[in-house]
Amino acid sequence: MVLIDNEHPYYQLTPDSILDAIQSVGIDAEASLLTLNSYENRVYRFHDYSQKWVVKFYRPNRWSDEQILEEHQFLRELLDAEIPVVVPISVSNSTLLTFKDYRFAIFPCVGGRDPQLENKEVLKRMGRLLARIHNVGALKPFHYRNQINVKVFGSDNVKFLADNSYIPEYLRDSYFVITGQLLDICQQQLPKKGDYQPIRIHGDCHPGNILWSDHGPTFVDLDDCIMGPEIQDLWMLLPPNSNEQPFLKEALLEGYQEFRTLDFKQWLWIEPLRTLRMIHYSAWLAKRWQDPAFKHHFPWFGEPQYWEQQILDLKEQLSIMMDKNSFGYFQ
Repeated sequence: MVLIDNEHPYYQLTPDSILDAIQSVGIDAEASLLTLNSYENRVYRFHDYSQKWVVKFYRPNRWSDEQILEEHQFLRELLDAEIPVVVPISVSNSTLLTFKDYRFAIFPCVGGRDPQLENKEVLKRMGRLLARIHNVGALKPFHYRNQINVKVFGSDNVKFLADNSYIPEYLRDSYFVITGQLLDICQQQLPKKGDYQPIRIHGDCHPGNILWSDHGPTFVDLDDCIMGPEIQDLWMLLPPNSNEQPFLKEALLEGYQEFRTLDFKQWLWIEPLRTLRMIHYSAWLAKRWQDPAFKHHFPWFGEPQYWEQQILDLKEQLSIMMDKNSFGYFQ
């Protein structure tokens, strides 16, 4: 496959080429495309003469073919276990399709709305489904996808930001001092290799990746599925004020433990995992900043105020993590 310019990876992906790609696998699409929210990939809804579909063009040079196929295989296993997920169709015995230099997949279209995660019954139901996802995820490992750790999601991202000029000069020292302190604590508070058994998880289980209908939830977009601890999927479903409303955490856990036992020490990993996600998010924006879509949707990233707020948020995170008083827990 020819490598595509990372700064403008989708410039050849015109409406005509998208329709040509769809037609190349035998689907006669009507000439109408609806762009769906996705910054990492390009995702469009279309319909043929019988039903609606979603086509997803993977960002070039991000995942290997093997990593994408592991995502698709995981989705198939989940569907076979009667878990509500959306699985790409297979064409000529492959779910990973190609057109020119692009790789894409086609999924049945499902509708839904955001789940009401401040509702105890909704959280309990989400807990049950996550437990079932994790039961399938624990059956075997990924061989090509990453594992959540401080290096990949923390220090590697900090190094990228240090090697580039996205952070204003007058804020660089403050940012790198606070992230250095946070990563030291993450190393202490997160488990060492061999201290727990990572499993296949959703990896990006925020409410926007769940569609709720009259039939209940459907999990979508496992693009970031990864090896990691179960708690990574759980904490992302808790509302920001969940510490002030412990019944929400209790409802999620109650549903989860109907189908799977959660090691309670994983609750101590939430704040380190949140910290890694905060750092990873800033680096993700920086790595994609030359993509015109990112400059359009995230114009504030190029402003000093963004980094000023990041430093304040990270300082608050440092205070929270130090208050946990869990240093050396996994030594």
